[in-house]
This record gives sequence, C-alpha cells and structure tokens, in this order.
Amino acid sequence: MKKRVVIWLGFLVIFAGIAWISYTYVQMKNAANEKPPNDIPYLIILGAKVNGDKMSKSLFERAKVGLTYLNQNKNTKVIVTGGKGQDEDISEAEAVKRYLVQNGISNERILMENQSVNTYENIKFAKKLYALDKAVIVSNDFHLYRALQLAKSQGIQAYPLAGETPKSVKLKLYVREMLAITKWRILGR
Repeated sequence: MKKRVVIWLGFLVIFAGIAWISYTYVQMKNAANEKPPNDIPYLIILGAKVNGDKMSKSLFERAKVGLTYLNQNKNTKVIVTGGKGQDEDISEAEAVKRYLVQNGISNERILMENQSVNTYENIKFAKKLYALDKAVIVSNDFHLYRALQLAKSQGIQAYPLAGETPKSVKLKLYVREMLAITKWRILGR
C-alpha cells in the first residue's frame, strides 16, 4: 500500500512540474509575441552582460530592437539600465548608450540608470529616478514575462518589446528564467 502511495505522489509531482513548465513557457511566449503601442513616453532597455566594453549578444539584441522603436517613435525617451560588473570595463547602461548614440539617437533622449545589478533593480531604480508610470520594456524574448510582472508590481503600465535570444544560449537562458520565475512567484522579486 505504501509503495502505491509513493508511486502516485511521484506521479503527481512529475505532473505538477510538467504543468508548471508548460504554463510558464506559454506565458513567456505570449509576452514575447505582444507588440507595444506607439508613442509610449519611455522605453526601458534592461541591462545584460558586457564583455569588457562590448555588448553581449543578448544585450546587443535588446539594444537593436530598442533602436528600431526609438527611430519609429521620435518623442519616446529611453532609459538604459544596468550597472558595471567586476569583469566589465563599462556599465551595461553605458554600452547601450554608446550604441544608440552611434546610431543617431541624441543624448537628450537617453536617460541612464547605471547602478542596478538585476532585473528587479533595473526597473525599481528607473522608476525612482524618472518617476515613470508607463513604459515599453525591452528585453530578450525569454525574459519579458517576468520583467513585465516586475514592472507592474512597481506601478508601471508596461508593454513588452522582444529582442531575439541568441540560439547558442537559448536553452540555458530559458531554463534559468523558469527558475527565476518560480523564485519570483514564491518571493515576489
């Protein structure tokens, strides 16, 4: 009898795990497939790894899609986010700012948040510095669902704008993000 109960409990745990992964994956994909409206006052480009002073592939994809939105929405200001890690020569925010300036975005449209070390802080510090209540959030497709939820928890009406996730790191980042979403659901950040 005990063996049968253990087997059923194991089955239920596996089923619940598969259901959670499936649900989370659908939420991630839905957020990534949404298109933001035009003329939102702020665009927040979330930080990601910088290698020396060069953007990682993930950060480059975020900057590239953000640049497209800015070129199509001339009144939108951009908040570039992300601090400087120990192995980074410049902050993530500075790397994105340089890219945007090199591609024709004026300094007057670029606002900096360069102290954060994670997504929660990217959004929290940007809101505190610039008192925003509505923004387009730019990140890679795997990351947008949680980023939107964190923005909403900070009182920001948020719209997603997805950059591609580099294929070379896609599986690893999706798994890591599923764990981060689980942590966020439990701890609220």
